Amino acid sequence: MKSQFKLIKPNIVPVLDPDFRPPILANRAFLAEVEASGAAVPFLIAVERDHGRVSRFDTRVFDPRHSRAAANFFYVERLLKFLLWQFGGWKVTIHGPEELVRYLQACYSDSGIRRFDAEFWGDLTYEQEMAIVHAPTPLDMPEVNDGEGSDIKLDWKGWRIGFDLGASDRKVAVVKDGKLALKANGEPVLSEEYVWDPRPQADINWHFEQIDWILREAEKAIKAIDPQAEVKGIGGSAAGVYVDGRVRVASLFRGITPRERFEAEAAPIFKRLSEKWGIPLRLENDGDVTALAGAIALNDGAILGIAMGSSLAGGYVNADMKITGWMNELAFAPVDYNPLAAVDEWSRDFGVGANYFSQQAVARLIPVAGIKMPDIAPEAFPLRLLRVQELMTKGDERARKIYETIGVYFGYTVAHYCDFYKPVRHLEVLGRVVSGKGGEIILSETRRVLKSEFPELADLHFYEPDEREKRHGQAAAAASLPNV
Repeated sequence: MKSQFKLIKPNIVPVLDPDFRPPILANRAFLAEVEASGAAVPFLIAVERDHGRVSRFDTRVFDPRHSRAAANFFYVERLLKFLLWQFGGWKVTIHGPEELVRYLQACYSDSGIRRFDAEFWGDLTYEQEMAIVHAPTPLDMPEVNDGEGSDIKLDWKGWRIGFDLGASDRKVAVVKDGKLALKANGEPVLSEEYVWDPRPQADINWHFEQIDWILREAEKAIKAIDPQAEVKGIGGSAAGVYVDGRVRVASLFRGITPRERFEAEAAPIFKRLSEKWGIPLRLENDGDVTALAGAIALNDGAILGIAMGSSLAGGYVNADMKITGWMNELAFAPVDYNPLAAVDEWSRDFGVGANYFSQQAVARLIPVAGIKMPDIAPEAFPLRLLRVQELMTKGDERARKIYETIGVYFGYTVAHYCDFYKPVRHLEVLGRVVSGKGGEIILSETRRVLKSEFPELADLHFYEPDEREKRHGQAAAAASLPNV
């Protein structure tokens, strides 16, 4: 099959995936060819989300009259896909060749290959029909307006509560004067996790009571120390997509159907909690709060957080120690340009992050590595990961190859991320996939790729939270979110 867009074989090949084609290499080769052609034209992309906030990415493509112009189409399709899952957005304004804009409009139509993305960001997230419009001149492009972001303020005073909602547990922490509140013996006043299983629950009041209960437990712990104390604010993180504190897409509430009922009951649940408590409550994506916890621990910004768990979660705190308000849903951002790469079962797109940096990735590589698990169901990803971890502790070379493959994937993908997230001084890495000996192999291979292929990133600081930080950090960090 002939490809107009040139895919580049990496110098370091993943041992279990010789057909892996990193976007970072292909994009850079394409742009170098564009510049050398003498026929480069601007391609400016502005992505608008809620409250008129606009993020922008500027690049170049071949003039449509150039013989290599056909390569433009693959490049801009993959590029816009990444930007939408980085920024989030319902309206895209483009200054560039009109035929490329028309192509992207077709991709994001009801019958297009990116119908899923258009519905996800347009109808479900921002409640607007997805729009892609052409700007005839650069002056017709909207101005960049990322908003003020969310400052990380650690000098606040008083009592607050922080919480984190995951698929299997709820974490809550009592925080005072910007830090996890401790007893005289150095133990937390309250920093606990409580098991729950929210996804099959069809009664929104069950969810409300389960969340409210952990907040009340935190308040009781505060009152036990200071009966006159008042909780000044509540901050939370949760898996899913949230706009202005309203639930837009979240597996935690998937039992609330149909969509009309979801909008009436699930979407405003955190607004209801704020009204009940009568104090500021702020909720952010769990990936951003993970990065926030890392920034607090390091006392520095420019940190990209990556969590490899049941799926792939991302978050970013910029150089000014602010959460940007971007969505950072990197599970669906492209990380492999091989058109025959693994296809995501939900979005039906190929080569996206969830299939490379999660329990799903491990499960996908198990048969390729020659490991058989007839006693574990194919869809039981956590159990299959656990089996691979057990094999790794026994020195099984097949298991080692799985981790080596993911590490090479990650090395090229970290460089790819750094072309979009600027600056990145720290990379926070966590999640079950990178725990134990296997995680050490992943990060060792990642560093090897960066040192060999991307020396400008060889000094990137990898931050791996310790067990205390993993247990207490995220919920405690969330308490700093409200602007009180």
